[in-house]
Amino acid sequence: MSKSIITLSLIIGTLTTLSSDHWLLAWVGLEISTLAIIPLMILPHHPRSTEAATKYFLTQAMASATILFSSIINAWKTGQWNLTSIFDPLSTITAIALMTKLGLAPMHFWLPEVLQGIPLTTGLILSTWQKIAPMAILLQISESVNIFVLFLVGLVSAYVGGWGGINQTQLRKIMAFSSISHLGWMIAVLKLNPHLTLYNLIIYILMTTAMFLSLSSLFLTKSIQMATLWSYTPTLTVAFLLIIFSLTGLPPLLGFSPKLLIVMELTKQDTSFLATLLLLSSLLTTFFYLRLTFVSTLIISPNTQNSSIMWRTPLQANIWVSIFTLLSTMTFIMTPTFFYLL
Repeated sequence: MSKSIITLSLIIGTLTTLSSDHWLLAWVGLEISTLAIIPLMILPHHPRSTEAATKYFLTQAMASATILFSSIINAWKTGQWNLTSIFDPLSTITAIALMTKLGLAPMHFWLPEVLQGIPLTTGLILSTWQKIAPMAILLQISESVNIFVLFLVGLVSAYVGGWGGINQTQLRKIMAFSSISHLGWMIAVLKLNPHLTLYNLIIYILMTTAMFLSLSSLFLTKSIQMATLWSYTPTLTVAFLLIIFSLTGLPPLLGFSPKLLIVMELTKQDTSFLATLLLLSSLLTTFFYLRLTFVSTLIISPNTQNSSIMWRTPLQANIWVSIFTLLSTMTFIMTPTFFYLL
């Protein structure tokens, strides 16, 4: 019963933010979704989960207070509570607070630690559903945000996500830095083409959902555990590797299309230097993604003795793993259709 109430609160909070053009209602929606996920974080009753929930609460409270104060000052100055009626200094401050909620660099320090201390299911919600409401507000106020701030935060996030994930062996921390990197690409093109940012967010949610569902099905939390996958679940291992390749952005998988479209858009808007720097940052993420494939395919795990008794229970993927794996890898050919629908 309590989980149903918490899940309903998460949905209501995000939908409240998405459906409102009033600053106060949008802030209320953000707070509802933030407070609803905290009980899910501390559900295992472990010191690590308590620490993660505390860090998450303090960071989100600071960002929410900044958004509330900025909206009040804006209403005092302009006499309006409309989301789009915000002038430049306050819009930049509000955007930075929203980026803190998203975990963008240099306000990213809480995300890897929080994601490492919570279960995979809660990590899936934090990495996907909790990104929707702040990004929706950013999309609405992007016209009034300083473009150089967006470029700087996007570029720094892309490189921090790449450098931070290189030396990690914990898969949840790798996914945290992957989230920072992907969000950096979205923010870099936010003001130039908001529709492209929305498209990138949808693709990111599909790929991240497939990744976390695969990790839950395979019971993976460390990269070294991937060395024994191929011996007893080759089908899930192949699907898992395809998801990794899609997150890397390798063609012809779906993850290639957002990077291709973003680079084309930045080049068309005479920001080729920024596009080049973003492409260079993708080499860093490619390295630690492909290192995971090396562990799971080129390292031979210790073999067991021949026996007629099956001492290891084979893992069975649920239908959602199959659906999200297909959506996040094999739908690259549908890119023009998806982008046209947006």
